[in-house]
Amino acid sequence: MLAGGAARRLGGADKPGLRVGGRALLDRVLAACAGARATVVVAEPRPTARPVTWAREDPPGGGPLAALAAGLRHTAAEHVLVVSADLPFLAGPTVGRLLSALAAADADGVLLTDADGRDQPLVAAYRASALRRELAALARDDRADRGTRAADAADLTGLPLRRLTGALRLIRLPDAVASFDCDTWDDIATARARIREHGHVLDEWISAAKDELGIDLDVDTKVLLDLARDAAHGVARPAAPLTTFLVGYAAGRAQGGPEAVAEAARKAAALAVRWAEETAAGPAPAQGKPDAAPDATPDTRPDA
Repeated sequence: MLAGGAARRLGGADKPGLRVGGRALLDRVLAACAGARATVVVAEPRPTARPVTWAREDPPGGGPLAALAAGLRHTAAEHVLVVSADLPFLAGPTVGRLLSALAAADADGVLLTDADGRDQPLVAAYRASALRRELAALARDDRADRGTRAADAADLTGLPLRRLTGALRLIRLPDAVASFDCDTWDDIATARARIREHGHVLDEWISAAKDELGIDLDVDTKVLLDLARDAAHGVARPAAPLTTFLVGYAAGRAQGGPEAVAEAARKAAALAVRWAEETAAGPAPAQGKPDAAPDATPDTRPDA
């Protein structure tokens, strides 16, 4: 992951640390890559929500090709995901789609294209061997042009990314949302507004809350929402948050995963239904009146 840019269009702000939906952009991208065996971030070290390996190009600020070469030195994987740290809407399923397409194809890489059809080479999966081959070729060409024997990292400093991607056999997948990156303050504002839209806000909140609490657990949120609805309507509105809390606590006590949450929610939902049925049945008979029809047989059972 490349996270060491100068962010000039943001006035030099710490772009990876800017928050969208309550989470730093860097942490949002790390969450999307949670399934990786290893994660290398090319930037100055900083606190992150997930453990990573830090790398740095030499000299710092040498541009994306030098940063990419620095990151590659820390992995031996055959396939690598290369992403920037300013992708607020990158998610795990998109990462999986890129890697699956690469594994199934005879190509050097698979990248996303944005809403205008432009290549986004920093939202892509590549064969590491192809990257190393072309990076080495670019370094050799640059040394020959300058007539020097400089180190490889210096040879790549300042070179545009298209010098690399132009030599690769690439597959392109259109995805205007996942490829959206935050280069300007307007982009940041757009991202912050989008996650608060009705269709996104709940998923965004749950994802942010899990990251904040250190919870890596996928549960059926519809089950919990249905339980909260039943508790609110059948018992009392404050019962909804308290009941879902108790479900989580019970699942934690059982040291279970999603299945334990589902089972605890099932029990609580059944209780809420029984509670609502009793309420709907109306009040109990008035005190002093028998709870029986007029023609019912008298109860002759002895007291206990």
